[in-house]
Amino acid sequence: MKLAVILILLAIIASLGSGLWFLAKDDQGSTRVLTALKIRVLLSAILIGFLVFGYYQGWIIPQAGPG
Repeated sequence: MKLAVILILLAIIASLGSGLWFLAKDDQGSTRVLTALKIRVLLSAILIGFLVFGYYQGWIIPQAGPG
């Protein structure tokens, strides 16, 4: 579970970095920045769905914080 979340977060960060790279280096007509944004949004939605599913399956158990 933790490994899957970490891998998805790393993929989101990689997509963010590639979008920044394309924004800085590509010419005006390129759609690669938009594609990187779409991938990042999709990965974020998958991560949220995975966390919600894990919570309802009992894989993720909330713990009380300090205090």
